[in-house]
Amino acid sequence: MAPTPAGNRKTRVHVVSDVHGNARDLARAGEGADALICLGDLVLFLDYADHSRGIFPDLFGVENADRIVELRTARRFEEAREFGARLWGGIGADRASVIETAVRKQYAEMFAAFPTPTYATYGNVDMPPLWREYAGPGTTVLDGERVEIGGWTFGFVGGGLRTPMRTPYEIDDEEYAAKIEAVGEVDVLCTHIPPEVPELVYDTVARRFERGSRALLAAIHRTRPRYSLFGHVHQPLVRRMRIGATECVNVGHFAGSGKPWALEW
Repeated sequence: MAPTPAGNRKTRVHVVSDVHGNARDLARAGEGADALICLGDLVLFLDYADHSRGIFPDLFGVENADRIVELRTARRFEEAREFGARLWGGIGADRASVIETAVRKQYAEMFAAFPTPTYATYGNVDMPPLWREYAGPGTTVLDGERVEIGGWTFGFVGGGLRTPMRTPYEIDDEEYAAKIEAVGEVDVLCTHIPPEVPELVYDTVARRFERGSRALLAAIHRTRPRYSLFGHVHQPLVRRMRIGATECVNVGHFAGSGKPWALEW
């Protein structure tokens, strides 16, 4: 990491989201920056580009991973749930412990790769209760909270909203809106999911609209932050657009690109 800003020297932060197991590039993501910001989704359950990678194929094999991706991509979510339930049924009562063991292994690697300082919030596939065990002194975890970096105020809201996918950290709209409200007026609003704007929530490869937040969109209109930064949609129709005074930026699918998005002021 770069040294702490001093005098009139510019501040530079690197921002990543949707890391999904890419620890190798994560270890280099803070190079040349004063801080790293991570917008969540550290865990890799299933790689939709390479079905051999992730917790799911490790447990059930690539052929079954191919099948569940096929069902989900076709939006046959009920069939996907039934298919997954049959597979998990073979594991029995140990399902929770098997998942936790696999997630812990990934978290140990991911958090060890974080540089100092890192400011992070959860994604929808993350398991927040485990983060406090792995976040070292150089990593600050924030959710519905603010922090100052280089004279600017950054607000963080983690997680996703309820979907048929039923990923681990999905919350009700009201709870999400309360966290947005708690953050208040900031220079940079950092979230995992985007504001509810069609161009920002449509995934061109999955060919579906992901869930964005109306509360986040309303906060952008109301509080006019300089930037709204987010991830979640891996291949968005539009990566960047202005909403009033605010520059809205999808910082990219880090698992695929291995490159952080840079902000300097």
